[in-house]
Amino acid sequence: MKLLPRLRGPRLSTKLVLLGLALLVIPSFSYRQLAQMESLLVQIQSQALLLNAEGISTLFNGREDLFNDLPLNTEQFEPLFAHPLPGNIRLDAATDDWDQALLDDFLRFPRDAAEGRDGSFSLLLGERADQLYALMRVTDETLVYRDTEYLRLDNADHVRLSFIRQDGEEGRISLVLTPSEADAPATATGFVMDEQWRFAATGAADNRIQGRLVPDGADAWLIEFRFPLELLGSQRFFGVTWVDVDDPVDRTIESLTQSLPTAGKEAFNLVVLWSPEVRNIIQGLGYSGARILVIDDEKRVRAETGAVQSARPPEDQDTWRYRSAQIFSRARHWIETTFAPDPGTGAVPATGDDVIARSLAGEPMALRRTTANDLEIIMAAYPIVGADEILGTVVVEQTIDDILAFQRTALEEVIFVSVVSLFVVLSALLVFAGRLAWRIRSLRREASAAIDSYGRLRTAELRSEMGAGDEIGDLARAVSNMLSRLHRHNTFLENMPRTLRHEINNPLNALSTSLQNLAEEFPELESSKYLDSATRGVHRIGSIVQNLADAANLEESLAAEELELIDLKLLVESYVANCSLVHKDCAFEFRGPNRPAYAMIADFRIEQLLDKIIDNAVDFHRADTLVRVQLDVIGDRIQLTVANRGPVLPENLQGSIFDSMVSHRGVQNRLHFGLGLYVVRVIAEKHGGFVRAMNLVDGSGVALMLELPLAAPPASEQVPIIAARG
Repeated sequence: MKLLPRLRGPRLSTKLVLLGLALLVIPSFSYRQLAQMESLLVQIQSQALLLNAEGISTLFNGREDLFNDLPLNTEQFEPLFAHPLPGNIRLDAATDDWDQALLDDFLRFPRDAAEGRDGSFSLLLGERADQLYALMRVTDETLVYRDTEYLRLDNADHVRLSFIRQDGEEGRISLVLTPSEADAPATATGFVMDEQWRFAATGAADNRIQGRLVPDGADAWLIEFRFPLELLGSQRFFGVTWVDVDDPVDRTIESLTQSLPTAGKEAFNLVVLWSPEVRNIIQGLGYSGARILVIDDEKRVRAETGAVQSARPPEDQDTWRYRSAQIFSRARHWIETTFAPDPGTGAVPATGDDVIARSLAGEPMALRRTTANDLEIIMAAYPIVGADEILGTVVVEQTIDDILAFQRTALEEVIFVSVVSLFVVLSALLVFAGRLAWRIRSLRREASAAIDSYGRLRTAELRSEMGAGDEIGDLARAVSNMLSRLHRHNTFLENMPRTLRHEINNPLNALSTSLQNLAEEFPELESSKYLDSATRGVHRIGSIVQNLADAANLEESLAAEELELIDLKLLVESYVANCSLVHKDCAFEFRGPNRPAYAMIADFRIEQLLDKIIDNAVDFHRADTLVRVQLDVIGDRIQLTVANRGPVLPENLQGSIFDSMVSHRGVQNRLHFGLGLYVVRVIAEKHGGFVRAMNLVDGSGVALMLELPLAAPPASEQVPIIAARG
């Protein structure tokens, strides 16, 4: 029967640790709960903002007059949008105090020309504190400044501002460029001009209109100036023209580039500004972290108050709190990306423009979105209703820093508690698994040591875990009880040969005596085959009983034997020579070393061992083949090999032929009880050696090999060290 290979699974500690990793489910459930809570809080805040927007929109419902302060239809004009500026603007011709998002909204003039053409410019307008701010980027290969010796102001590069005044008349102002000392920006001074744009109308500069000019790369210049909104009339017509003069000698005008509207529209641009009255209404309605916008039906911002910005102060990056927050941020990002619910596919998220468009269509709406500077905000829009139309919408935006801070704090606590709990639980499981594994290994070692490699009991009870009250204690007591019963059974089996010899020898002696008397009383029966067969049977039974008794008492007998220093080579050589006389139908061959091989042995027991080995080789050898006996000295060991040609041993039986009561001779040899090679093994082990069986390399037979420790030769045969060296 072929044994199945033993499968090695994970250890107990590994299983317990893997089971402990199930605690990772806790942060998953916790995060899902926090995500649901965040969604609920965002929904509540969205409803609150929508109610605020609805309340503000009621202030403008029916107020068509507030949205009709631009008397002309803007579709007939080219609008120049003036963006609301959140911060102060320094007149230094630099862009660092402008919102970076606004810098993408430069309008290029002329619009039908390629960018970078000489004399072209880009324009950006902004509004703050009743001032109109302008940022121009002009392309001009040669910049010609004003010559103060000339009264005319049109013989140098300059900017012309055209507008409609409060009295309805046309206004004309030129920004004349004058160089400054050292590396300071050039100045742009405003003059009210005559109708021909040649001379100043008043002879003095208007200090309300001023600006600065600096170079911006090759052949480009930045001009920044301000213009009071009070100069504009209610219609807010406004135009910008760049006058290019390239020759500083003759100072003739080469080109004029204007911010003209598209074909079919009025000559002036229309500056779209916030409505002051609308702004005054919402000025006091803003609150921290929120922004309120009023947008008309053409999606123009008419008023704005407040600002959407984070209320959290920046943290010092050198503090342990900041570092721990960074670690928790990475862990939180992993949890959010791992356990966040799948938003699904196919749905396109709404944008801020969609919210405004749907609100202007009459549908209030709130939306959570992310701004350009990565702020999470809620945007709520509620329509402003007129008599029979929608006038505009009120948009309220507010950050959700409080909600996110609460979620982050709660999630950090969940992560911290989960990590600590996981560490504590895994540590406890490892300690418990280590203790449990140590107890099981101790019990296994003691249970394995209770039986030797040949199946003999060494002890009748266990000591480890006998007093434990758990399942391991129950297992230890059960194994100990089993060993006790096995010990009693083995004791019975060990004493059985002695009992059998005593009980069987009496009737055998009587039977043997009766057969002898029968032969003497009836001489004519001496030649009877039946009497001879009965006599041989009685002798064989006696021999078997004696062998069983000898095997049972062998270990006790060997313990009392005295070992002697004997030359094993001479002993084996003499024994093999005698074998040729005993086994006349088998030939023997002996090979040995050319020097003595001493060993501490009992010669009678070694001869008994050789009897069993030689008998086994003779029984299994193939006819007309030799039984070879070879003695070798290898290091500190003596190796005796007996080989014969014949049937080979199956691989699964090579380790069991030296066990007691094991025979592989087959059913035709019923009188062999497997004691011969068992006696060989016991004698070899008692002499400090071992015996093993193996098949020959060519597969033609079997070899039994005995190894014994080599002993030092007697003092009389030892060669002195000096003589040996000499």
